[in-house]
Amino acid sequence: MADLTCNLGKFTLKNPVMTASGTFGYGYEYSHFYDLARLGAVVVKGIRMTPSHGNPTPRVAEVTGGMLNAIGLQGPGLDGFLHGEHYLPFLRKSGAAVIVNIWGTTIAEYGEVAAGLEADKAGIVALEINISCPNVKAGGVAFGTDPELAQKVVATVRKATTLPVITKLSPNVSRIGDFARAVEAAGSDAVSLINTITGMSIDIETRRPRIANRTGGLSGPAVKPIAVRMVCEAAQAVKIPVIGMGGIMNAADAIEFLIAGASAVAVGTANFTDPYAPVKIIDGIDDWLDRHGCKTAAEIVGSLR
Repeated sequence: MADLTCNLGKFTLKNPVMTASGTFGYGYEYSHFYDLARLGAVVVKGIRMTPSHGNPTPRVAEVTGGMLNAIGLQGPGLDGFLHGEHYLPFLRKSGAAVIVNIWGTTIAEYGEVAAGLEADKAGIVALEINISCPNVKAGGVAFGTDPELAQKVVATVRKATTLPVITKLSPNVSRIGDFARAVEAAGSDAVSLINTITGMSIDIETRRPRIANRTGGLSGPAVKPIAVRMVCEAAQAVKIPVIGMGGIMNAADAIEFLIAGASAVAVGTANFTDPYAPVKIIDGIDDWLDRHGCKTAAEIVGSLR
C-alpha cells in the first residue's frame, strides 16, 4: 500500500481525493453511504452571510457528456451552517477534514464570511474562495474573470482569517496562468480549478432553454480535457499547490490530473452517478501506485514527460 498523504502547503490531508463544492451537499447527505473520514476532505456547498434560495427550477439538465446546472449557490447562510444540526456540527462529529467554500455578492461580504468562520473554526482545515460560479447575478464569476477584482477578494479574505485559503478559479478566461499568479500574489495558499464552463441547452419542442436560468455550468466528462490542460498551465505558473477537478469519474481520470501537476483532486459530477465514486477513486489510485512501483502519491504529481 502506497502512502497517499497529500501535502497542500499549509495543511495536510490523509489522501488527495476530496469532493467538489456543490456536488456533495454538506456531507450529511452522503454520510449513510460510507465513513466521511475516509475522504481527503469534504468541500461543502457555498456559504455566504445570509441564506440563499438559489435560482428558479428547473435548475439541472443532463446533456451529452455531462450536465448543466444553475443551482445558484443555494445555502443556509453562515449562522445556519455553523449551528444547524446537519451542517458543521455534524461534520465535526464525523471526523472528516472540512473545507468551506465561501462566496459573497460584494468583496466585503467575502471578508465577513471568512471572519465569521475564523471565530468558530474548529474542524475546518481551509477556506475555498468561490470567485468562479457562473450561475449567480452578483459575485461569483464576476470576480473571477477580472484579475484585479480577484486579487481584492483574496486579499480581503486573507486579512480576515488565519486558515489556509484556496481560490477556486474560473475556466471562462483565456489565460488561466495569469489568474493563478494574481491570486497567489494576493495571498492565496492554493488554487483549485476548474469550475464549470458556461453552457446552454434548448428543448427543441418548446424552443425554450432546458433550465430556467437559460445558461448554466457544464460539468462532467466533456470538460475533462479542458480541465487537465488548465490545471497543467496553472501548475506551471505558480509555486502554490493546485487542486484539480473537472470530469473526474474514476481513478484513471484522477491520476491524469496528478500527472498534469495537481497535488490533489476533487470529485464532482461523478457523485450524482455513483455516490461511492470518491472512495473508489481513492482505492483505485492506491492500486495504480502499487502496480507502478510508486511508494507515494506525491511522487507522480507533475510527472508529465
